[in-house]
Amino acid sequence: MKAKDIRKKYIDFFTSKGHKEIKSSSLIPDNDPTCLFTTAGMHPLVPYLSGEKHPLGTRLTDYQKCIRTGDIDEVGDAVHLTFFEMLGNWSLGDYFKEDAIKFSFEFLTGENNLNIPLERLAFTVFAGDEDAPFDEEAYNLWQSLGVSPDRIAKLPKKDNWWGPAGQTGPCGPDTEMFYWTGTEAAPKVFDPSDKRWVEIWNDVFMQYNKQADGTFVPLAQKNVDTGMGLERVTAILQGKSSCYDTEIFAPTFAKLDEIRGVEASAERTSSERIIADHLRAATFIMADGITPGKVDQPYVLRRLIRRAIKNGRNLEINGHFCAKIAEVYIEQLGDVYPELVAKKAIILEEMEKEETQFETTLEKGTKEFEKLIERVPAHVQKKVISGKNAFFLYETYGFPVELTAEMAQERGFTVDMEGYKQAYEKHQALSRQGAEQKFKGGLADNSEETAKLHTATHLLQAALRKVLGNHVEQRGSNITAERLRFDFSHEEKMTPEQLAEVEKLVNEAIQAKVDVVCEEMDIEDAKNSGAMGLFEHKYAEKVKVYTMGSFSKEICGGPHAANTGDLGSFKIKKEESSSRGVRRIKAVIASNK
Repeated sequence: MKAKDIRKKYIDFFTSKGHKEIKSSSLIPDNDPTCLFTTAGMHPLVPYLSGEKHPLGTRLTDYQKCIRTGDIDEVGDAVHLTFFEMLGNWSLGDYFKEDAIKFSFEFLTGENNLNIPLERLAFTVFAGDEDAPFDEEAYNLWQSLGVSPDRIAKLPKKDNWWGPAGQTGPCGPDTEMFYWTGTEAAPKVFDPSDKRWVEIWNDVFMQYNKQADGTFVPLAQKNVDTGMGLERVTAILQGKSSCYDTEIFAPTFAKLDEIRGVEASAERTSSERIIADHLRAATFIMADGITPGKVDQPYVLRRLIRRAIKNGRNLEINGHFCAKIAEVYIEQLGDVYPELVAKKAIILEEMEKEETQFETTLEKGTKEFEKLIERVPAHVQKKVISGKNAFFLYETYGFPVELTAEMAQERGFTVDMEGYKQAYEKHQALSRQGAEQKFKGGLADNSEETAKLHTATHLLQAALRKVLGNHVEQRGSNITAERLRFDFSHEEKMTPEQLAEVEKLVNEAIQAKVDVVCEEMDIEDAKNSGAMGLFEHKYAEKVKVYTMGSFSKEICGGPHAANTGDLGSFKIKKEESSSRGVRRIKAVIASNK
């Protein structure tokens, strides 16, 4: 069964069970400062899991594009991916454990669904602890469906518990489903530590709210949140040891072979897998409006592209190749994700620009490398490039340490890799501390101050379009309870006069004290009414439109102030470049009381 068939079967199955299909959200979280990218299917649905009403009701299903960057350095092996698709079904205060488990079982084993024999499946449930009891209900439900108790493992919180996302909030036990990948018959007794059992699906039961004092209180609205990785389940059902061996990546590897002028290989190398994964992720990130840059999402994008280029060098690829690989993904997935087609020209142009710029970077880095070599006296027998200097080349010039080591070896030098690792880890620790501070708070907490700043971003975008022109569109935002950060499309640095005019327009809208009106309407009606949509491809058939007088009208989700007069005085603190063609404004609001 191919990935496109599994994707379709999943959506068809859950729509037949009364779920409404929602479109994949952007990879750039909509006003959520807790993550740089959408990392899971539940991420875009946080407001609705917290009680806000979804326009399409209480039963939802989707396939959601996701990015996880924590394992970038691990990509290249047989299992790690940066970009992946997550299949999900959701109950927002509707059905709970019984229906969720029965749905999962029917989809896994049903003849017209995945048709997996029961003897190849096993399950885990929460064992219970001092905070919450053993999930006896889930345990009994699996048995009622014919599962042997020997195939149900009771595991602790570290294995079978989700959340909360922060120190407090919704959380609960989960039940996980495993598939036997061994060539022989599956053992009768399920041993979760046996790596031949591979997890393929996870049902999360959000039934508790963790309090500040550490206690768990039952939630008024109990939710179900499930996730099935499309790439993983495709590989499993095809009997492949790696998703890189499936049709998902076959066209990419064929194009790589063509570019290199080599025959197809049964076993793909680490460099080939890195190129395939990283350029797929980069293509999707750019389709959501991000271009390569120095911080946040633009920096991750640049790192992905440059790591792919470096591995292209390992494969002795001469000339530019990134845009050619991106084009494969656009052709392959453009019907599923139309934003790829809509942004094709920009994606290919940015790939070319980044490849050209990296060539210059490598040239500069090579010159600095030569300077380091020249500083070492000829009579020194043990010639070493320090870890500090190797990291300097990486941090300042984007010079991969592998390339430094390769060039060093050619000149009779070695690189202090342990010293490099220490310098790198110190840099990572500082970055994490900065990120923790930077992303503290935000819309995930639904606080009053955050709602006000979220509302202010609507006014800010409307003002920017009035002052700079209608080419201005949101490219990302980051909102905490203390300030807003808004990225938008614009090529040039704003003048002091333009900034002053934007600030003045926002404050006039605040002083007008107009109500923030929310209406639910069909997407086409919303567009025809003049509502502005950000990342339009992600919207469902029904959307929420927030109107603030004649000043602002946007499709949006999340919390808002009731009246613009609640916001207080708006002040722009900084305007700067975010990435190519994208500017960034940081602003605050102060109470008028």
